[in-house]
Amino acid sequence: MLSNLIAMSTQTAAPTAVDIKRVTTQALQNMKATGTPIAMLTAYDYTTARLLDRAGVDVLLVGDSASNVMAGHETTLPITLDQMIYHAQCVVRAVRRALVVVDLPFGSYQGNSKEALISAIRVMKEAGAHAVKLEGGAAVVPTIERILTAGIPVMGHLGLTPQSIYRFGTYKVRAREEEEAEQLKRDAVLLERAGCFGIVLEKIPASLAAEVTASIRIPTIGIGAGVHCDGQVLVTHDALGLTTDFNPRFVRRYAHLDAVITDAVQAYIQDVRDRSFPTDEESY
Repeated sequence: MLSNLIAMSTQTAAPTAVDIKRVTTQALQNMKATGTPIAMLTAYDYTTARLLDRAGVDVLLVGDSASNVMAGHETTLPITLDQMIYHAQCVVRAVRRALVVVDLPFGSYQGNSKEALISAIRVMKEAGAHAVKLEGGAAVVPTIERILTAGIPVMGHLGLTPQSIYRFGTYKVRAREEEEAEQLKRDAVLLERAGCFGIVLEKIPASLAAEVTASIRIPTIGIGAGVHCDGQVLVTHDALGLTTDFNPRFVRRYAHLDAVITDAVQAYIQDVRDRSFPTDEESY
């Protein structure tokens, strides 16, 4: 099933994207200009990143969602900078084509811009990442500008910002009300002016995402933000059906690997129990 999924992804990818030998921030800008949608997925380990990169994904996000899907935490807040660097190192070793973007975790950039710059430099030097991502609008503009002084590309993140979950108190759609929507539009312009190469728009009305996408020159990547963004991102564990207890309407299951893996493991257990594994051919 997974091999079929990879084959399908390669066959249906836009030619302009497949022809890129190494995806860069400029390549993403060119994809927006030519109307070629950007495909982005999360990755946290070598093996998965290798499969996704071979399939032709344009951007791999080493997301702080690793706190949820890899470590089992309820929120993204507990994961540390050291842990994010470890996951990023694993992903970077696997990648030959995709742009690798790494989330700066909660507490690694909110304090002051100097601390944020140190965090971003660590991600780039120790993991070999290609860019960092951080959440927020006007309040983080000085931080973005400080990081950019070191030549580190920055991706923004607006709408539902999971690191602020305890302030929001809910994972519901953001910016439905006019005041918040207007602020989000202003923030998007500020992030572009500050120098961000792209912005993730999470869980906002599709009409608002379309308006923001049309109003700025840098790519927007949607998650629960409609089809009119310049690209889309999903958590790989959700898209491949490895996690089944998380079912928001924006997740599409492209496989059901939970069932595939369960069946395979149960077959292995049975073969061990009845001593049909290993055979003479599988022994030395």
